Amino acid sequence: MTYKDYYKVLGVNKAAVPAEIKKAYRSLANKYHPDKARGDKSAEEKFKDINEANEVLSDPVKRKKYDQFGADWKHYEEAGAQPGGFDWSKYANSRGGQSRRPSAQETNEEFTDDSVNDLFETLFGQRSGQGRGRRSVVVKGEDLETGTTLSLDEAYHGTTRLIQLNGQTIKVTIKPGVADNQMLRIAGKGGVGAGGGPNGDLYLAVKIAPHSEFHRHGNDLHRSLLVDLYTAILGGKTQVKTLKNKVTVNIAKGTQNGKELRLRGLGMPVYAKKNEYGDMLVKVEIVLPEHLNERETELMKELAALRK
Repeated sequence: MTYKDYYKVLGVNKAAVPAEIKKAYRSLANKYHPDKARGDKSAEEKFKDINEANEVLSDPVKRKKYDQFGADWKHYEEAGAQPGGFDWSKYANSRGGQSRRPSAQETNEEFTDDSVNDLFETLFGQRSGQGRGRRSVVVKGEDLETGTTLSLDEAYHGTTRLIQLNGQTIKVTIKPGVADNQMLRIAGKGGVGAGGGPNGDLYLAVKIAPHSEFHRHGNDLHRSLLVDLYTAILGGKTQVKTLKNKVTVNIAKGTQNGKELRLRGLGMPVYAKKNEYGDMLVKVEIVLPEHLNERETELMKELAALRK
């Protein structure tokens, strides 16, 4: 079995959540579907790889095995570790040309042999103990996954979360700029390893709650800005609220409704990069005056006449 990087096939990273995998699969499957690429052999092979990758990565059990053994995935399969259990027939003693499953006593004896220990080393990684004799298998602990929801303000400034997991409280520090659906890895906070193996990791899926004023696109923030008609016509200054503070913005004379102003460096922090920020894009929405009195109405008529 040839090893394939299924994450690369689908164009997602190893921390991708199921929804990301599903979305990537649907997009690629639609693009390379045989009905759309008739006669294109490379597209047909690509379609097969896409389906093969989705079959493994969309199945939590298969994905865990794939992630655990990585490039040794094919060795794991060749060694006989099938979903139904370990295939002893490949390693049992044979008599009369027929394979048989070893007895419990023979199994214990075989476990003290270097050849079988080498097999377990292939399947599970490094082993402990020196020299010949019984050796324990070193297995990394299970990776665990949980989730949390942040407000946009928390994502901007950074925050902490106390995660209750397996009877323990884990304090997680979340850096400014974390994105919606971003998966954070907390090393060594997963399941306990066996045989002296390292603990697994904890993966924290982050969701960002919608905000009433700001809309995020990457590291940029978008919002609207109400500007009165007279300021839009004559020009002036107004204040804009950002996630950090309020800033004064110049409104140019004759600013049109819908014009977008770019305020550099006032967007979201770039995750894990110091002093780097996106921009804020402000869309001008001109507010017309209501309930004009007689004098205002007359002046508007005079202005209209002048413009004609």
